[in-house]
Amino acid sequence: MTSLLVVTGPPGAGKSTVARLLVDRFEPSVLVEGDAFFAFLARGEIAPWLPESKAQNEVVTRAAAAASGTYAAGGYTTVYDGVVGPWFLPTFATATGLQAVDYVVLLPPVERCLNGVETRRGHGFTDEAATRKMHTEFARAEIADRHVLRDPPHSPDAVADLIADARKTGTLCYSLPR
Repeated sequence: MTSLLVVTGPPGAGKSTVARLLVDRFEPSVLVEGDAFFAFLARGEIAPWLPESKAQNEVVTRAAAAASGTYAAGGYTTVYDGVVGPWFLPTFATATGLQAVDYVVLLPPVERCLNGVETRRGHGFTDEAATRKMHTEFARAEIADRHVLRDPPHSPDAVADLIADARKTGTLCYSLPR
């Protein structure tokens, strides 16, 4: 079992809630919040869902992955909570410096994601059009079905249990091509 688990999906999918439940199951553990790495951008930030943000997103993704990989290599079970689409998975995985990562996409129906974005507290992201766009990108992305929880249960505890079980069997393991 790898010591880095990436919990991803579109905004409002429940990533942060599930990631917190998962990280609390391990000792020692680290929760890396991907949004924090975008918050480090002081000036000239481009909204990450816009096409012109590609280079910025690659830099932020590599920085977040390097930090996550460092914690995991240091013996911490690390859970990364953030948007790492399958199109960025090779970049993320390579930047961790690890041989493999566990990777799971939470993909509830778009309406549930929109409701999640609308009703969550303490999060600055509220863009409905961007939520729809990112949901579509995740839904169309090429990734093995074993990495995707389509229409996961409404209970975050049940989702965390499904992920933990899949992780134990190695189902979520993503290894870098050699």
